[in-house]
Amino acid sequence: MNVTITPSAEKFILRMVRFGNAGEDAGFRLSVTAGGCSGLASEFSVEAAPRPGDSVVEVSGVKLFLPAESRLLLDGVTIDFADTPLSSGLTFIDPKAKSCACSSAGPSVVEINGITRKH
Repeated sequence: MNVTITPSAEKFILRMVRFGNAGEDAGFRLSVTAGGCSGLASEFSVEAAPRPGDSVVEVSGVKLFLPAESRLLLDGVTIDFADTPLSSGLTFIDPKAKSCACSSAGPSVVEINGITRKH
């Protein structure tokens, strides 16, 4: 699997895992599905261990727990983190993605304000 994580995404993910209080073997579970004009929709959480069916993929010092579909969709993708006045979140840059003419085309973004802590 070929996925790239930029330094800003690495910093964000490692910070989420460190403050996620899921233990020293914790990882960043990233579930990606095909959808929308940008090509990808995603959800993430900090998990103590991978779920059944997840693979552990280590990239740039980041431990990702990835379901099978996510591994297929993320192959060749660059994961970045953007922090702008209008939004903050992970973005996925896929050189294979086809563009469309709709107004919502652009990178997929997972908004930070949508993150909730599991109890």
